[in-house]
Amino acid sequence: MIHNPGFLLTILAFVAVIGPLVFVHELGHYLVGRWCGVKAEAFSIGFGPEIAAWVDKRGTRWRLAALPLGGYVRFKGDMNAASQTDPKWLEMSVQDRAESFPAKPLWQRAAIVAAGPAINFLFAILILAAFAFLHGESRTPAVAGSVQPGSAAAAAGIKVGDRIVSFNGRTMTTYTDMVMYTRIRPGEPVGVVVDRGGREFTVQAKIGVAMDDDGFGEKFRVGRLGIGPGEPVIEPVSLLRAPVVAIERTGQIIRTMVETLVQVIGGDRSVKELGGPLKIAQVSGQAATLGLESFIFFIALISINLGFINLLPIPMLDGGHLLFYGVEAVQRRPVSPQVQDWAYRSGLALLMTVMLLVTFNDLSSFGLWERLSGLIG
Repeated sequence: MIHNPGFLLTILAFVAVIGPLVFVHELGHYLVGRWCGVKAEAFSIGFGPEIAAWVDKRGTRWRLAALPLGGYVRFKGDMNAASQTDPKWLEMSVQDRAESFPAKPLWQRAAIVAAGPAINFLFAILILAAFAFLHGESRTPAVAGSVQPGSAAAAAGIKVGDRIVSFNGRTMTTYTDMVMYTRIRPGEPVGVVVDRGGREFTVQAKIGVAMDDDGFGEKFRVGRLGIGPGEPVIEPVSLLRAPVVAIERTGQIIRTMVETLVQVIGGDRSVKELGGPLKIAQVSGQAATLGLESFIFFIALISINLGFINLLPIPMLDGGHLLFYGVEAVQRRPVSPQVQDWAYRSGLALLMTVMLLVTFNDLSSFGLWERLSGLIG
């Protein structure tokens, strides 16, 4: 039973999650920028009114702002926090231009931009590697240890002892592979390749739909075949193999994110399942009540989310900048300022729309609209 944390704990936990991850993300940009000889004029954690700031010997203003929902590094030659190029950078002195962001080769600009998401992934991989080394790796085989009566698996003729070879052509090695595949596909048809006593054959099934609890009071649809695991197998992980296990786990999480996003865009999954800052704050507080390890694991998941979201090809995000650099590499000249300005405005409008949507979802999950309708009624 998870107790709801107090308001203060929720705020502290949220800051403890978002603050370090934003710092790590922006530090990636900053460090690679310094390595490439670009001067950072400002390094900000948060947006909005400045709470505290200091200027280092290199002239970088390190600032802490009131809204801890992101951050930015503004390099010389940037017009704003979104890293739009300042048209006046060409009017700088030769020395100033040499240490400005727009003057650097394409590969260096791309490396500086990609460093933010990359360090978020690296941060998560280090955490997951530590967990793998300490607790081992689950290698429970993809074998039906039990089959729930009346389930989708039972209807398809799957029996105890059957080894599941693949779902829709995707190889299933462990029981975890099976769970991760079916969980995000409630109600979908699936072709199951089964190995029974050395003989392989294919059965057709429809993944069942169940309502699950995320542990924090929220219900949502998940897919289940009704296959239970066999005897658990936990293999020890050496220090050398731990990073490999962590990279594989990170790849599985990213794949699930991509597939879930495609489902939302395609209309197969409701946009109501998308959460925003308020939901992250709530879950941060609740994760903190589960103990240090659970809280650290949650930080790793959010770090992967942050890296993934920033790589989406949306102007204003790192992925949007990388998209422009890709076009520049193909056409051998930068995207025109007019197109960039239009794209940034469109990207800002899209991000604001998404923020409003997820905030609406967050407030809805907290029961605000029901309470308001009750008051009006």
